[in-house]
Amino acid sequence: MKRLALFFLITTLFIGCSDRDDDLDGVNIRIKNESNVIFDTVQVGSDEMIHENIGPDEYSGYLEYESAYSYGYIHITVGEESYVLQPTDYVDETQLEYGFYTYALSISEEGNVLLDFVVD
Repeated sequence: MKRLALFFLITTLFIGCSDRDDDLDGVNIRIKNESNVIFDTVQVGSDEMIHENIGPDEYSGYLEYESAYSYGYIHITVGEESYVLQPTDYVDETQLEYGFYTYALSISEEGNVLLDFVVD
């Protein structure tokens, strides 16, 4: 009985110690809306990667990317308005390692997209 209990304890600890980063196949990015408006859509990079309906101070779900940087092309739509962050290049930038990241986004009074990169 003691062996069974010990086996169960060790198995539980082993399974419980796995990290969400252990079996990743890509870079996982979510959006945090740090503005006071609802983001109808947020496109990060390619056309297929769309985060939708993110309210003020809310997070989107994670989307998995093959590769990404700490900043990138971002297109936000709010009603009929569009806001774009367009990087000029990625010189001296390193691709992100597989993991979980947040792009905290807001829109300035001038209409510029502001990005704060967070490692989750």
